[in-house]
Amino acid sequence: MERKEIESAVEAVLFASGEPIQIKRLCAALELARPAVERALKDLRDSYAFDRRGIRLVQMEDSWQLCSAPEFGDLVHRVLEVRKPAKLSQPALEALTIIAYYQPTTRAYVDQIRGVDSSYTMSLLLNRDLIEECGRLQVPGRPRLYRTTRQFLRAFHLNSLEDLPELTEPAEGEDPLDPEADGQMRLGENGEIVEAREETDPE
Repeated sequence: MERKEIESAVEAVLFASGEPIQIKRLCAALELARPAVERALKDLRDSYAFDRRGIRLVQMEDSWQLCSAPEFGDLVHRVLEVRKPAKLSQPALEALTIIAYYQPTTRAYVDQIRGVDSSYTMSLLLNRDLIEECGRLQVPGRPRLYRTTRQFLRAFHLNSLEDLPELTEPAEGEDPLDPEADGQMRLGENGEIVEAREETDPE
């Protein structure tokens, strides 16, 4: 297949899917080596961005997905009458930050760092598909382990977990989970999902 044919084939598959597709599946379907498919994906991504098209090609770890351009998000919601999900509360952000940096981890570890019971908060994050179960810790009681999901990467505009800001130690006397503390990762800067407090944690 010629280069443009590969791009067109990849574009068609991603458009029809509507979901993230692993690059190895694309390679198998097209019967092409990974470098050729990766080049086509990156060329498509750059083309959409350069031409300021209404869609973008987004990479999430080893998967790719077509989605609408962020600047047209409000328009898409209005046309499709899609209700925006409630934004995350501060307790939810605290728990999500802990899981993002220390995954896979247990709810007990999240509770230990936050100093409160996080049952409600963890359920909220699971329902939002921002975290998922990923096995059990091999200790007495075998508590569940949790990690972040692809939806987490999408929500915070990350290609992979390696793109997370460096987590630094808080200064002496600072609350390590205080969003105003120097050195604390401010997830709010990466997406509107963190800017409101529409949900409360009954702790």
